[in-house]
Amino acid sequence: MYALTPRLAQFAAVARHEHVTRAAQELGVPQSSLSRALARLEADLGVALFARHGRTVSLTPAGRTFLAAAERALTAVEQGAEAVRSDADPATGKVAFGFLHTLGWETVPELLRAFRADHPRVRFALVQNYGDAMLERLRAGELDLCLTSPVPDAPDLVARRLDEQRLRLVVPDDHRLARRKRIRLAEAAEESFVTLEPGYGMRRLLDTMCAEAGFTPRIAFEGEEAETIRGLVAAGLGVALLPPPVFPRPGVREVAVTAPRAVREIGLAWSAGRPDTPPVAAFKAFLLSRRGRLLRAEPTHHPAPEDNR
Repeated sequence: MYALTPRLAQFAAVARHEHVTRAAQELGVPQSSLSRALARLEADLGVALFARHGRTVSLTPAGRTFLAAAERALTAVEQGAEAVRSDADPATGKVAFGFLHTLGWETVPELLRAFRADHPRVRFALVQNYGDAMLERLRAGELDLCLTSPVPDAPDLVARRLDEQRLRLVVPDDHRLARRKRIRLAEAAEESFVTLEPGYGMRRLLDTMCAEAGFTPRIAFEGEEAETIRGLVAAGLGVALLPPPVFPRPGVREVAVTAPRAVREIGLAWSAGRPDTPPVAAFKAFLLSRRGRLLRAEPTHHPAPEDNR
């Protein structure tokens, strides 16, 4: 099959002109070379595609059948070529960009708005997922770039730390810790936790930080989305360790954690050795230029009177 592919355009040109010389002139190849290529094509297929009439040719029934398939194949190749050229166009190309669910409310829309101020026609295919799933899609070539946490350390990926988010212990507003401004995580050792499922970066952070604080968290509920977790906390079903919300949520209090240091790093990752198209390179440079100021300021909260222990 692969040996036939380079000869399809030659065959289609001869079929269109019904004349080897004119087809050779269109293709910019010697007539003798084109004649030999057609002879090899017919030999490979084991059928005659053309009937010869002096200097002209006409398709045989087998040739007409093969021409229909050849034209479909050539059209598909041209459409594919046009698609990749379009995606790589510096002004109108496409970026496949992945990011964490918790960055989708405000951070990513603000980043895209700022980038498109200078690149108004660049297109984006946006994917929201948890970190491990995005890295697999990055490796598979389905994503060009992704914002993820924790920052991956793998030989087949390149990653750069861009920013960090402070994490809070989220408790119901009638909880014993709700009036505190700050706590040590060890003070929540006896609580039931509501958290994200295994595989999520926040779940690994919870497990790691609790281990540093000297306990294993007792998991009451697992979910897939941070705001759902907050809703479960508001319902009194446990406490959670989460990044700050975009908007303050009724029914919960967000308490700063002083020990261990409660932050999650946000990084930009891409596949090592894979060349960037111009729009991907431009967006990557834009994101790297935002290092240290990727995230918007956290919302202002109005805590209850606190016990500063």
